[in-house]
Amino acid sequence: MQVQDIMATSVKTVTPEQPVKDIAIMMVMDHISGAPVVDDDNNLVGIISEKDILQHMFPKLDEVMSDTHFDFENMEHNYKDTMNVKIGDLMTKEVASIELSMPCLKAASTMWLRKFRRIPVTHNGKLVGIVSIGDVHRAIFKSCMTS
Repeated sequence: MQVQDIMATSVKTVTPEQPVKDIAIMMVMDHISGAPVVDDDNNLVGIISEKDILQHMFPKLDEVMSDTHFDFENMEHNYKDTMNVKIGDLMTKEVASIELSMPCLKAASTMWLRKFRRIPVTHNGKLVGIVSIGDVHRAIFKSCMTS
């Protein structure tokens, strides 16, 4: 079984120029934790996650550990400011992806080793789908039950 047999092809995406508010709304309304970032030609250029957004508003470790007082109450205001930042400024640019023809269990192994729950699927650099650990599990389970 290959990735192309089990991947989801209806993928919510965003562009680097969009404000973070767009992906935050999508995350809340669609119950997702991130999305691939594509350019106008559907080339995968990054990925944005809740972690990327929250990391922008949280203090750095040295700020928390310093003797100076950090205003944690002001963090909510920082979140509001983050909503206007461009996705391209916060996204992870070094994106791991997998190819359509990759065996499902190799994809699952890749996700397991990198501690990913899902990974974009590309063909010639273009986003064509996404596959999750759950997709692989369901496919393997179904194949075992029908054999």
